[in-house]
Amino acid sequence: MSEDLPELRDAEIARKKLAEQCCSSELHIGTGTRQEIREKVVREFLKETPGTGTGELASKYRYFVETLSDGKRVFLTRPAWLNKGFDFEIRVQDMSFPTAQGRTTDRPNHSTILEDLNEKKANVPKAYANLFKLIERIYACQEVTPQDCEHLVFGTGLPVVLILSVIKWFFIEQDVTYWNYSGRAMFMSGVPRPE
Repeated sequence: MSEDLPELRDAEIARKKLAEQCCSSELHIGTGTRQEIREKVVREFLKETPGTGTGELASKYRYFVETLSDGKRVFLTRPAWLNKGFDFEIRVQDMSFPTAQGRTTDRPNHSTILEDLNEKKANVPKAYANLFKLIERIYACQEVTPQDCEHLVFGTGLPVVLILSVIKWFFIEQDVTYWNYSGRAMFMSGVPRPE
């Protein structure tokens, strides 16, 4: 039937081209001020090719942003479900995080990370105080390496390196999406303070 209608044939070709265009790339932002980091991320998004519709006609992008010590990768996907312009979803390869609906996803959410932090604080308060200092460094746009946290042992919950990488991207996501409001302070205000 698509042979009979040039518009359908053209739409099929466009759909196949866009499906092939789900671009994956590395995105290294390094260090800088909040504004500089935000600008680096947004500049990368500005390079994206526009889609021609919804669903299969939308352009899709995957940006690998962190490689964890166990080889898992943190990556961003666009467009995001809420579709707020430059919004993106944060995902962790080969991980399962619980959802409010009782399922699992590779997308960590704020409540899962905050619950994990509360559990770490309750079980090992001294180590948690050191973890909180690393979170403050990330909040201040300072680089934190796996070596900075290898001495932190909790014996429960998510790996510390994963938590710190995800929090870093939560901060960046909120700076991109809510820059004119409180940005990264939104998530930081929920992070439990050490005793």
